[in-house]
Formats: sequence, C-alpha cells, structure tokens
Amino acid sequence: MHHFVYCKGVLNAEDVPLPEIARDVGTPFYCYSSATLTRHYLVFREALKGLDATICFAMKANSNLAVLRTLADLGAGCDVVSGGEFEVALRAGMPAAKIVFSGVGKTEEEIRLAISRGVGQINVESAAELDTISRIASSLGRTVRIALRVNPDVAAGGHDKISTGRKEDKFGIDWSQVPDLYRKARTLPGVAATAIAVHIGSQITTLAPFEAAFTKVRDLTLQLRAEGFTIDHLDLGGGLGVPYDHLSNTQPPSPAEYGDMVRRVLGGLGCKLAFEPGRVIVGNAGVMVAKVIVMKDSPTKKFVVIDAAMNDLVRPAMYGARHEILPVVEPPMSPGAQPVDVVGPICETSDRFAQDCRLPPLKAGDLIAFMTAGAYGSAMSSTYNSRPLIPEVLVQGARYAVVRRRPSIAEMLALEQLPSWLADEQDAKTG
Repeated sequence: MHHFVYCKGVLNAEDVPLPEIARDVGTPFYCYSSATLTRHYLVFREALKGLDATICFAMKANSNLAVLRTLADLGAGCDVVSGGEFEVALRAGMPAAKIVFSGVGKTEEEIRLAISRGVGQINVESAAELDTISRIASSLGRTVRIALRVNPDVAAGGHDKISTGRKEDKFGIDWSQVPDLYRKARTLPGVAATAIAVHIGSQITTLAPFEAAFTKVRDLTLQLRAEGFTIDHLDLGGGLGVPYDHLSNTQPPSPAEYGDMVRRVLGGLGCKLAFEPGRVIVGNAGVMVAKVIVMKDSPTKKFVVIDAAMNDLVRPAMYGARHEILPVVEPPMSPGAQPVDVVGPICETSDRFAQDCRLPPLKAGDLIAFMTAGAYGSAMSSTYNSRPLIPEVLVQGARYAVVRRRPSIAEMLALEQLPSWLADEQDAKTG
C-alpha cells in the first residue's frame, strides 16, 4: 500500500497534487510520502511483535536525511556500509548503539570512526578484518560487539547482481571456516563475539531462501553454544521484496508471513534479533516524476523521450528492472493505450526505462510518475553527462518540503579545479 493516488483526475502524494510540486521544483524529481514510510515501518514492526527485535533500516536503499529522521523518530536504527553512511545516520538522529556496520571492505579509518563513536555492532567479513577490528578497538580502549557474517550458500532467487548469500559471492565467511574463526575471536582483545549475522540478497520474493538460511543460523547457534560460546544476538539482514509491476503475477510474502517464519525457526533461541529492511520500508514510499520532452516515431517504434535519465534512476539500465509508469493526469477514456518505449536523453541505448509499455497518448509537457522508486533510486543516482542530481521532496499530509535541492552547474564545477599549468594557460588566453 502507498499514498500516491488519483484525486479528481490528478495523481497526488498524500494531499499534495504532483503537478504543484513540479511547478515549484521543476522536473525530474523524487517525491516521498511520510505516511507510507510510517505505515511500512509500523507494519514491519508489528510483524515482529513478541520478538526482541531491533529494526535497522538499510540506508543504502535511501540515504536522504529527512527519510532517515522520519524513521529514527519511529524508533528505527540503521544498517550502514560506509563511514559516510555512518556519519549521515548519526546526523539523522539514529543512536550509535542502534547502528550496525556491515560491508565487505571497511577501511581502518571507517572502523576507527565507528568504534570511537559507539557503534552497536560490526559485522565481520573475513579473518583479516577480525584482526583489524581487534587491534583498533584495543588501541581505543574499547570492546565492540561483533558478528561474523556467515555465508550460508543459499541462492535467494533474486537478480544475480543483488544475490549475496551464495558460496561464489564476495560476501560473508565460508560456512566451513566459521567455527574456527569464532574460536579465534574468543582469544582476541577488544571484541565480543556474541552474535551471528547473515544476509542473502535483495528483492527476495519467497520465504524458502530465508528459512533455509535462518535454519542454518539456528543450527550454528546451537553448535557454538554447545562449545561454551555466548551467542545472544542474531542479525538476520534484510532482502524482503516488494511488488514493482502490477502486471506481474509475483507477490512477495507479507511482513506478517515473514515474521511468522522467523518465530517458527528462531523464536526458541532467546536471542535479540536485528533486521535490516530497506526496500520493503521505502520502496513504495517514493516516486520519480518526469516530464515528456518530445514524442518521437520511427518506422518500428514510438518513443516517449523524457527529461529523466538513467543517471537519475539506474535500476532499469543496470538490472532490467520494471517500474510501473503512470500519467500524472488521468487520461480520458479514449483513445486507448498504445505500446511505447520510455527513454531518456542520455547518449546510451541503455537509457531506456520501459520497452513496449502500454501508456495512454502523451504529448510534450505531460508528466509521468515512476512508481516504487523510493529504494535505490536517488541513492544510486549520478551526475553522468554533467546532469545535476535531481531534487528530493518529502510530503506530509497537505504540506511538502524540498529535502535535497537541485545543485547548479556552478556548484558542481566548484568541486573541480584546473592544475596550475593549465590554469596559467587559461589565464594567458583570457588575460
């Protein structure tokens, strides 16, 4: 469920017509619904009722400060994968004790930052990283809770590029190496090896992969406890999928079904549990709005050329992802929809959002909305073709605010400078 609905023929974000925002901030832009963010978080929390659970939003899905503050005010923590994300999470009001630091390539500077600021847990990806964390924590006079991120060799069934729990993936520690590494961790200063972490991928649309991975984690917990280890925290990652395309027959499990499975598999262990949902919280809470530049016909295709591009929303180009596309102003009943390719202005054939998508007749100046764009939309955007990052807007009821503005070309260029030998030449030419 989301709060982007037609009202008197115009697509609204909660109580705000999207054309009103377009007139204010220009296109393209991202728009997020506070009501949807809140509802999705509360639904997920309710699904875990009765479990000693902390929800650590996976901010790689959406790192906007206002989105994070909205979730922090609801009680969420954060899952971060870089020093930058850690700093942003703190700035958004996430308590350091509710931040889990994941990621396969943490630098020493990032580890030191996290430990010095009181991070709740660091998920360890290798034996070498374990040594580094121990050394840094000891030098700071701290003891940090760690979880070994295990690789359960479970194929999640999602896109190959976002599957993280198979033996051949770069993530986690091979199952056969885990017991020995816990034994080593028990001898090291500065670390408390009392947790296990697992994360098998993203946009997972069945419960079976989760259950297979969590069953392995349960068995490992019991094995380690039998050896005298105190394992009292389990980090179960995220990955629960969302419906993107209304034409698809795939319906991901609900948070309630997911929660029931977790209780069945792990509820008897008495562990504190951490979950790292991202897409399922913020995906349907955001849309990207773009404007039609021109309609272009070829002998075999009809193209809708818009002012958004793959640098603004890269998922279709990178993953072949399909987003439902809606006209912002509802069309009259006739004439009917027609197959079109929706494309952007970048000089790449991959700058295509939809192929043979059935849309009502459109014309230059019309607005369209890409649904379910709140996750991995703005967070993965770039300035390719020297295109400025697009604005982000947060709506709450009948009010809205720009929560990240569009930078100017001058601001983008301010980050660059000519070396002295080229600057001298430029001065000579213009002097």
